[in-house]
Amino acid sequence: MDFLKRCFIKRPSPEDLSDGLETESQYIARWNSIRIIYYTMFLMSLGFSIILTGVWPYLDKLDPQAGKEFMGWIVGINPVGQLIFCPLIGLWSNKLRSIRLPLLCSLALFSIASAMYSTLELFTSHQKYLMLLSRFLIGVSSSSVTVCRSYLSAATKLKERTAAVSMVSLAQTLGFIVGPALQGLVTPLGDRGFPLFGSSLYLNMYTATGWINVLMGMMNFVLFLPCIFKEKRIAAREAMVQQGMETEKETWKAMKPDYISAWSLIVAFFILVFNFVFLETLATPLTMDMFAWTKAEALYYMAWVMAIGAIVASATFVVIVPLCKKFPEQNVLLWGGFFLMVLGRAVYLPMGDPPKLAIPNNETLALKLEADSNIYGSNFTEVFSNLTRLDFGYTNSSVDEELAATELLGCPTSQEWCKTTKGMTITQFLIGYAFTAIGYPIGVTLITTIFSKVLGPRPQGTWMGIMTSSGCLSRAMGPVFLSTIYTKFGLYWTFGTTALMMAGTMLWLWIVRERLTPISCENPITGQELQTINRKDNVGKIDPSEMEKLNSNRSKGDFKLSAIDNPS
Repeated sequence: MDFLKRCFIKRPSPEDLSDGLETESQYIARWNSIRIIYYTMFLMSLGFSIILTGVWPYLDKLDPQAGKEFMGWIVGINPVGQLIFCPLIGLWSNKLRSIRLPLLCSLALFSIASAMYSTLELFTSHQKYLMLLSRFLIGVSSSSVTVCRSYLSAATKLKERTAAVSMVSLAQTLGFIVGPALQGLVTPLGDRGFPLFGSSLYLNMYTATGWINVLMGMMNFVLFLPCIFKEKRIAAREAMVQQGMETEKETWKAMKPDYISAWSLIVAFFILVFNFVFLETLATPLTMDMFAWTKAEALYYMAWVMAIGAIVASATFVVIVPLCKKFPEQNVLLWGGFFLMVLGRAVYLPMGDPPKLAIPNNETLALKLEADSNIYGSNFTEVFSNLTRLDFGYTNSSVDEELAATELLGCPTSQEWCKTTKGMTITQFLIGYAFTAIGYPIGVTLITTIFSKVLGPRPQGTWMGIMTSSGCLSRAMGPVFLSTIYTKFGLYWTFGTTALMMAGTMLWLWIVRERLTPISCENPITGQELQTINRKDNVGKIDPSEMEKLNSNRSKGDFKLSAIDNPS
């Protein structure tokens, strides 16, 4: 039991308590709440990714007429729900001055929508629309990541924030990795599964993922009950002491954020996610076009590439904090995040031999037609692309079926650029993917970290909602916009455009780099450093001797500091 307590309870060091802002018990409660936030962020990512590999066969089973186009809507509706509701839930949280109720409502909706996804077989009609609705509601519930990020900014000291945001980003990444893995684990249940209640509802490899979400969502709901989750905000209290203010409101009103920096980071977040999501979307068709892989080969090899990339990304999260201790955060963001992403796009510009074109294997078809020539009195030269023999007005259906069943490998001739452009090599693809696997986690972590510091100790729900919405918008736009460019114009336009987007954003961040710093919390007492305020029984109250010493500075025209109420 003691071992488990040591694993799950973070105890403070003397240095952690040296600033006098909290007691040991308050420190432990604060970090317990932060760890619950980690789990919530993991669950929201898991809820999106766990159905990705199974949604198409599940939809096809429920409604064979739905088609892959509708499947695209089902996948894309999740970020749309998040996009719409992120600013709203952030504003709601700011008004309440608490994250508990918004998160409880979000998790209840998450569990209900997941249960709806797993019980679609109970409905006799409109199942595809009900699936669409369930995924939209899960997207709405996942807008809770806004208040999670906002609370993380409020519940960490300035020196703790980079590490905490890195862990949140790691939790989200693990959610995207674990989701498809869980879908794989429940695959042995099969398409049919076994009945749960009578013969109408079954637990199978499709519905099991929804029930996993329900179970984990209910666990998360319990963790946010008042008896477990204690809201502990320390960022504003830290700023109050440094500024010498009496209330939180006075503190953050006196610290105006740099709006140019804030909006620059929001745009940078949009561009970064835009580039990452588009690569995830195009990776499989791109490798099939360039390397003439079959669907099975593409799925197999890309599974390994993405798994190794996820391991590299997870390791990268670990080194972000040490890097930021040696170099300024904005420099790590520019050269470790955006520069590597620019290289990742530039490396993908074609440098290899022209890709193999996806055309039928005419040798195999010629042999078959030659064997049948004595029957139809024709020869292969009389066979057109549709394999119709014009001299007898007869269509060789057996050859048509063989052609239809043949998976044409290589770059489709319907993409005109395939006939005129150079191709990409496997080495290029792997190097570019490696740059992305390192650059993206650095970029997304430090944009969020610096953004929270630029905003200062003020309530950040609405701002974090805007930031999250920009990421959702890029997740919705990126695959559609750049897939169209790739199909119509090819590799030069696709990766040239994205490289310029990343390079332009990096240039702008370099121009404003001096502004990408935390709001100044310097002590208003001129020429005097703020001394540590020792507290005895009631943490949050300034010791009377310190009060008298600080108020003696009024004669210098500075300020008067009265007792600070404990905000928690």
